[in-house]
This record gives sequence, C-alpha cells and structure tokens, in this order.
Amino acid sequence: MVGKVFYITKKKLEELQAEHKTLLDLELRKTKTDAPKIFQSEDVNPEYINFQEDLGFLRSRINELEDILKNFEIIKKPQKTKQSVVGLGSKITVSVEGEKDEFTIVGTLEANPSLGKISNESPVGSAMMDHKVGDVVIVSSPIKVAYKILKIDYHTS
Repeated sequence: MVGKVFYITKKKLEELQAEHKTLLDLELRKTKTDAPKIFQSEDVNPEYINFQEDLGFLRSRINELEDILKNFEIIKKPQKTKQSVVGLGSKITVSVEGEKDEFTIVGTLEANPSLGKISNESPVGSAMMDHKVGDVVIVSSPIKVAYKILKIDYHTS
C-alpha cells in the first residue's frame, strides 16, 4: 500500500484518527501489564503465544492506520466549473435498464454499496469518472450494463 493515496471525507479522517489513538492506548496498556510467562515448565505457554498474536494483529492495524494517515487526501467539493462532471464526492442519479438509482462516488475506505457509496476504483465508479449528465456509460463486469447519467450533485461531509 506504500505510495497509494487514500481519498476520504473529513468525517472518515476523524474516525480513523480516533481509532488510531484508541489502538495506540490499548497497545500501551497491553504491553505495560504483565505479559504471560514465556515458559510454563519446559513448554511454551499457550497464553503467551496468544498474547503475542494479539499484539501482532493490533500492531498490524496500527501500521495500516498510520499508512492511511500519512497518505490521505480529503475529498473536497470541486470548483463550480468542474461540478458538471462525475468525480470523487459526487452523488449521481442514473437510469439503469429503466430504473432510477443513486449512489455517491467515494474512496475505497468508505465504499459501502448497500448504503449507496461506491468506490472510485470499482468498475462502475471508475467508468463514471469524468462523465457528464446525459452521457451513457457502458460497464462490462461481467455483463454489459448501460448507465445513463441523469443528475450530478456534490455535497461535502
């Protein structure tokens, strides 16, 4: 993930910063408490192994959050002249096979299709980027689907 830019909203940034702080505090508390003894007679203590695994998973998530917090870009409302094209943060109304659908283009960390948030890196999200109202976008994954863009709106959160 090194070098990747993570596109996030201000709200998501605050959530990630809070999670990072909480996990650092938890790691500190865990390492300051008495860790189980390494050896129990001549065998390695299973409690110690579990403790080390837990710390490993915790450290892994902390490292992941630190990478995100070093390489993020806040999704901002674009200039008025660029609000007529689909971009990060745009809420799009489309017509798909005669049905209306709405979704918002977000970064991968906030994608949740069940909530109407699709990633800019998903097949549909990436195909929609830089298109305008009236454009018909064909997405092939695994079948061809035509999306007609009816409306583009930008909100910041």
